[in-house]
Amino acid sequence: MWNLTFTPPEIIDATVLTRLPDRFREARKTAWGDANKPGQLLDSFLEGPSFDRDGNLWVTDIPNGRIFRIDTALNWTLAAQYDGWPNGSAFHRDGSLWIADYRRGILRLEPGADAPEPVLPHRNSESFRGINDLTFDGQGRLLFTDQGQTGMQDPTGHVYRLDTDGRLEALIRNAPSPNGLALNADGSALYLAVTRGNAVWRAPLPATGGTAKVGQFQTFFGTSGPDGLAVDVQSGVAVGHASLRGAFVLNAHGEITHYVRSPVGATLTNLAYRPGTRELIMVESQTGTLLTATLPHEGLPLFSHA
Repeated sequence: MWNLTFTPPEIIDATVLTRLPDRFREARKTAWGDANKPGQLLDSFLEGPSFDRDGNLWVTDIPNGRIFRIDTALNWTLAAQYDGWPNGSAFHRDGSLWIADYRRGILRLEPGADAPEPVLPHRNSESFRGINDLTFDGQGRLLFTDQGQTGMQDPTGHVYRLDTDGRLEALIRNAPSPNGLALNADGSALYLAVTRGNAVWRAPLPATGGTAKVGQFQTFFGTSGPDGLAVDVQSGVAVGHASLRGAFVLNAHGEITHYVRSPVGATLTNLAYRPGTRELIMVESQTGTLLTATLPHEGLPLFSHA
């Protein structure tokens, strides 16, 4: 059932915005590819779209440890390359780019720097399972997912919140592959993409701390599941799905109102609204392509731009 009107969602056809230039492509064997895309030679696997305050779009390339900046004229620049596996990214209000690195934990790339520095490489001297994505709340606290290789066989993925004073709190400890995450307008609820559970969870965040009454907001199907999330000003949630060739838009009740169809590839992972607009930017990781579509509502302002 799509929604309570029993009608199919409206289809929006995305278009290609830009793709990773050929000069940055070299298909090769990598340790990340062996573990996550066995049998494939990858020239890239793009994720982590985020916008700086100058309108530049930044993306990560996990297996090659690269961070790219794409200016408003769609020119690509290799902003940083280092020994790591950068996944999700989000800008802080101070202009630094925070990175969820699968191998190295939470990193920060300062403006003008050519490599990121560690912020939180481990928890109580123990390494994380494999950091995936992150976001800031309105107070500047960092929420991030520790996914690793968890799934239905091992539902122990975590969601953490790092306070501005350095305190680290585990909000969720039992997610089968926690991935993208986003907050509602007042920060009272967290939406979480649970990839191997093929669902989006909704987690109320009480002012007293922790979570309460976490539930499934919407469920999907397919060989993979929800990946990136983005929220709009009308409490809609855009959901990138990593095996269903597009993104879904959920309303405040969890009903599917729109399906954004990819013109290339089937692995639509992370997504982000261009600040102050209704334009949704989506990453099709299989082909290293960025897609664009105009959605019904403007994206919710993020901590970086508020």
